[in-house]
Amino acid sequence: MSLIKLAIATGILLGASYLLNNPAPQIPVLPETWWGPRNEEIVDKSIRPFKVVFPKKDVEDLKTRLRNTRMPQPSMEGTAWTYGIHSNFIPIIIDHWLKYDFQKREAHINKYPQFTTNIQGLDIHFLHVKPEKTEGKRVLPLLILHGWPGSVLEFYKIIPLLTSPRKNFDVVFEIIAPSLPGFGFSSGAIKPGLGATQMAVVLKNLMLRLGFQKFYSQGGDWGAIITEQMASLFPEHVSRIHSNMCVSTAPWTLFKTILYSLFPSLIVSDEDYHLLYPLSKHWVQMFKNSAYFHLQATRPDIIGIAFSDSPVGFAAYILEKFAGATNKSNLLKDDGGLFETFTPDELIDNLMMYWISNSQTTSMRIYAESFNHDRYKLGLDSLPITVPSACAQFPNEIFYQPKGLLKDRFKNLIRVTRMPRGGHFAAMEEPELLADDIWLSLGNI
Repeated sequence: MSLIKLAIATGILLGASYLLNNPAPQIPVLPETWWGPRNEEIVDKSIRPFKVVFPKKDVEDLKTRLRNTRMPQPSMEGTAWTYGIHSNFIPIIIDHWLKYDFQKREAHINKYPQFTTNIQGLDIHFLHVKPEKTEGKRVLPLLILHGWPGSVLEFYKIIPLLTSPRKNFDVVFEIIAPSLPGFGFSSGAIKPGLGATQMAVVLKNLMLRLGFQKFYSQGGDWGAIITEQMASLFPEHVSRIHSNMCVSTAPWTLFKTILYSLFPSLIVSDEDYHLLYPLSKHWVQMFKNSAYFHLQATRPDIIGIAFSDSPVGFAAYILEKFAGATNKSNLLKDDGGLFETFTPDELIDNLMMYWISNSQTTSMRIYAESFNHDRYKLGLDSLPITVPSACAQFPNEIFYQPKGLLKDRFKNLIRVTRMPRGGHFAAMEEPELLADDIWLSLGNI
């Protein structure tokens, strides 16, 4: 018996066993854990204006580190970015970063109103952008969430597209875009346990702090995962969700994915077969591209310490992710195809959000805190999402599941849109396409 047939047979047996031995999941009651170092009674819970600042001493230190970079050994011939970022790109990174207009870009980052407030012991940084014209419109509070290695800067091009009224809609969006706990200027936890599920609790409480008892949510990457968990845990607060990385990770879905590999036409069309099958091809590709995932899920502090010290090392690690997640074919190009989609300034803006805040380590801990035994005991992968949900599927996204599998988790799936172009960082890559789908999914009420 081949390994693939053995895997299929094993999957069928495990799936049948799971279905026979596991009752319908119940929504767990999660504690509102205090993640910060201070006494709850003396914490300032006010909402305070905030501005990003690039301190002069930090900028000069950064420039010194860039100038003193020790160049790596040359990349091997013909490898492009398949072994990681190409060595020839390192001087290009350094040159762009040294020419970066720190004062001008600081002003750009502060173009939208920003605030902080303390939620469960964590100072949470967030953008809060209200629509200027609301006459005759209902205002819908929309929480939009980024992931790793992104930041709230992913949303700078899409915010005006969502906060400007549209002729055929009687609503307009009010945007709340937080830096996830441990990312950018949101503080990280001082003790273990703050994973995506617990972040869903924190960010739900952020919306309640702002006065929104019911709200809408949208996200990609970790933002998609947190949005989905928030919807399944707190359907009384989340009215509707939109995701540009919809995934069902329920055991039943895995069981069906393996089973349908024997009869793929029952779940995917012939033209979409290559997006899901053969499983061996996709599993091998996933294994090749997930080395960072395993490292960050097991030893995030090791690599975090290295990246807190070396800006070029950090940039090389992050920019490779932007290249491959935008389009995996970029890894076959000597320049990574980065500047075909992004400008040097917007890539460095995102790096600065981590560098100035020194949040390299705390941001990567989300992997270790979200993939462990305590999290799996909650049974959240099997918890259905009953609020109205919409999925935008960009062709170069890192995951794909057909509508038939997504329905295992999204029980009220109102819309699945196959996009003509774009990848993992949809709000940065294709803001108009993503904004249009958000309007049609959330604004058409």
